[in-house]
Amino acid sequence: MDLSTLTQVIAARQRSDLDALGPTVLPLAGGSELFADPRPHLTGLVDLQAFGWPALTVTDGPNAGLVIGATCTLAELARLPLQAGWSAHPLFYQCCTALFGSFKVWNVATVGGNLATSLPAGPMITLAVALDAELLVWRAGGRNEVVPARSFVTGNMTNVLEPGDVLRSIHVPLASLRADTAYRKIALSPLGRSGAVLAGRLDTADTADSGRPFVLTVTAATLRPVQLRYPALPAADILAHDIAGIDCWFTDAHGAADWRRAMAFLLGEEIRSELDSATTTTGARP
Repeated sequence: MDLSTLTQVIAARQRSDLDALGPTVLPLAGGSELFADPRPHLTGLVDLQAFGWPALTVTDGPNAGLVIGATCTLAELARLPLQAGWSAHPLFYQCCTALFGSFKVWNVATVGGNLATSLPAGPMITLAVALDAELLVWRAGGRNEVVPARSFVTGNMTNVLEPGDVLRSIHVPLASLRADTAYRKIALSPLGRSGAVLAGRLDTADTADSGRPFVLTVTAATLRPVQLRYPALPAADILAHDIAGIDCWFTDAHGAADWRRAMAFLLGEEIRSELDSATTTTGARP
């Protein structure tokens, strides 16, 4: 959709170009959501693609892992090369497929844009939260802040960003990349928006005698992402009890709250069983 009220598009090449951001001037990444609806209040855009941020960077040292540039497209993320020991690698493509867009959408929609839009069904939210990513936020005025992905989204299309802020990058720690993962997604129609997206992560053990920590992330069914964390894989009844305690199910055109809650029980147990079976088959991985 054309944004017919625009009078300027600023190509951001240095951070000071972001000073133009405000109530009527928004950041532009891929634009797949920005151009989806009329926005008659807008007078300008600041094009973040002009920064030329690297899409994907494998890092070493104390902050070893993967840095995803906010302007990385879903197409680029889906092609992420497999690195030795990255057991969580399938989760990247799986989460990309939860956004049922054409190849045109995949080639413009960005990881940062999906997070910043903060729709409950945003699959990059699932990915970032499930892997305990940290988000680098450029605050207005020049300050940097690192925000845990699990606390970035606060509700339906709301997050911790203030006017003038920009999401710069997403850092996925190496420990999460080495974890075993399982993924489930359900929608009311084959090409419909997700009604529930869940991801489980079974970390490596700290020592040979300790259990493998387990994290279940529930998204799309809830107004904000919810994480359930355990020192080891829980029993089915414990996991079901904790899913029952989630208090932010919601209803919209893509599913009723009670259906979403029921699907979380079903998919959560499938994930728990899959990771339990994998551990039983392969043995406890150090």
